[in-house]
Amino acid sequence: MIAHGKDIKIFCGSSNKALALDICNVIGTPLGNAEVGTFSDGEKYVSIYETVRGSDVFVIQSTCSPVNDNLMELLIMIDAMKRASAGRITAVIPYFGYARQDRKTKPRDPISAKLVANLITRAGADRVLTMDLHANQIQGFFDIPVDNLLGSPIFVRHFMEKYQDCHGEVMVVSPDVGSVARARAFAQKLDMPLAIVDKRRQKANSSEVMNIIGDVKDKRVILLDDMVDTGGSLCHAAKALVEIGGAKSVAACASHGVLSGPAVQRIQDSVLDEVLFLNTIPAHGAPCDKIKYLSVAPMFAEAIDRIYEEISVSKLFL
Repeated sequence: MIAHGKDIKIFCGSSNKALALDICNVIGTPLGNAEVGTFSDGEKYVSIYETVRGSDVFVIQSTCSPVNDNLMELLIMIDAMKRASAGRITAVIPYFGYARQDRKTKPRDPISAKLVANLITRAGADRVLTMDLHANQIQGFFDIPVDNLLGSPIFVRHFMEKYQDCHGEVMVVSPDVGSVARARAFAQKLDMPLAIVDKRRQKANSSEVMNIIGDVKDKRVILLDDMVDTGGSLCHAAKALVEIGGAKSVAACASHGVLSGPAVQRIQDSVLDEVLFLNTIPAHGAPCDKIKYLSVAPMFAEAIDRIYEEISVSKLFL
């Protein structure tokens, strides 16, 4: 029984409508009637064609490429809901753009992730639901509740089934030192050992020297990362695991397939057997038979359902 008595309304922008429809199908509610478009001068507009007064509203929008257009759509939709007297507004952001600009790395750098957090809050969002933030501390940039879902359970189920007959031959590998904590937690869930690819540039304009920390010889390797952008680091790490470490095969998984520039071609030409992404960002560009997508709709649907019913979401973080 819903204590607050509000009805649920789910809307989406133009960045990932297929995922929004899948989430609505799992929950069993229709997607809200809204139009998102662009004026002739490039400005975004939003028209909401049904009442949201007093409703528990969820706005689904990944801030992926084109990042600024999709971010503006999200902000305008939130503002429209707020001015239409929505009871509560949750920004559902499967992929949170600008997350890599989360700290100052040199003088006079912006902290763009904090700026985006301020924009979403000031636009009128009461809560944020996202997945696999590039840095967990971004949750602290918001002055509203943030639920950061983990995509690893989806990958765990896939690889447990795939390698059930050769579990002892498989290792999890972190593609760099910065991803070790994420990879260690993933390896523990799979009950597999962990190795690390250590990249070092000895001097300017010289090629990187790869060191493999751990024995991957004759092992089936799973590379884990939070996102793949141009694909360079991932493909180089895979090459090092085979040529230096002697790995038997290399598969990779990452929550967000940004895949900008030459990424798809790099993956196609690499030693990788397969690369798994979650559909937080829709597939785009030339198709690649090595790239596969797993759906996050059931996980987001359960999270939305729990937020709506005012019950704990922490079960989804295990």
